[in-house]
Amino acid sequence: MKRATFWALVATALLTTACALPPSKTAKSAEQMKAEESANMITPMTEKRETLVATGYAVISIQNHRNASQQRLLAIRASKLDAYRALTEQVYGQQLDANTTIADMTVMSDTFRARVEGVVYGAVLVSITPVGDDTYETTLSLDRRIVNDLRSLYIAQLSTKRY
Repeated sequence: MKRATFWALVATALLTTACALPPSKTAKSAEQMKAEESANMITPMTEKRETLVATGYAVISIQNHRNASQQRLLAIRASKLDAYRALTEQVYGQQLDANTTIADMTVMSDTFRARVEGVVYGAVLVSITPVGDDTYETTLSLDRRIVNDLRSLYIAQLSTKRY
């Protein structure tokens, strides 16, 4: 009997404690709920990090120039562009296009295309480092506040586009 009374008191305490919260913390206006819902639609996993970091690579020997120094400079430039592409993927995502052709219940062709499009500004060049004898690695970072700004501009642009 004592055990049942104890559990009844615990359950009552828990239920009344939940009701004792101030209404300002539990009640949300329709506008607040709508704003949170739309923010959740555009808030990916990267939102949880303070900065985004992207790394790009390029091979020196495949650069289209006869001069070795010029090949090295072109590889640095290519690795930087690759890092910007990786950063753009993190900010805006990728558009994927896939086609599969089937004839006589056999896959004849299976192709994928990925496309990345966006504007990135405010990225900080963290490092340009030679990796081995024939590769350059470039690392960029982008502050979360700038990412939020870029996404807001992108969403505004999408809402003004007419199809």
